[in-house]
Amino acid sequence: METDRALRLAEALLFAADRPVTVAQLAQALGNAGTEAGAAGDLLDIDPRALLQTLRDRYAGRGVELREVAGGWAFRTAPDLAPALTRVIETPKRLPRSAMEALAAIAWRQPVTRAEIEELRGASLGQNTLEALLEAGLIAPRGRKESPGRPVLWGTTPRFLEQFGLRSLAELPRREELVGMDAAPLTRG
Repeated sequence: METDRALRLAEALLFAADRPVTVAQLAQALGNAGTEAGAAGDLLDIDPRALLQTLRDRYAGRGVELREVAGGWAFRTAPDLAPALTRVIETPKRLPRSAMEALAAIAWRQPVTRAEIEELRGASLGQNTLEALLEAGLIAPRGRKESPGRPVLWGTTPRFLEQFGLRSLAELPRREELVGMDAAPLTRG
């Protein structure tokens, strides 16, 4: 019975969260389960990772699947169904090519300054491009570089990982995988 209740609690938390749920957040919810009105017992002795794996197995092959993204866990549409949904559900506005190029430069070389992004791209970077990436929550300032003028350093956010379905930056393709593509000059930093 305890496991069933813990699974229900985990499922509810994952469903209600607006961001991927970390193992620590799930553990905290399990620890607080005994303090809620009408709750029977403490669920702290249940392994949150095992619960997530059980839920992942239960949802495998269904319309939504439990996936590890951006350092946490979240329900995502099954990949084979996504194309059918894009015809019905309004998709977010696509970023222009210049913004995607800047985002790629930031992702591989972070933290990086605007001048370094421009050098990697071989083109100037408009302020509205950085603003679009900031507004989308894909990048954020990461301090200032210890150099003349103290330029802002940029890096990606957990939203970037979430948006692109990545667990970590280590899942970005390697330079060798990009050979022959426009982004080939980029390397991880």
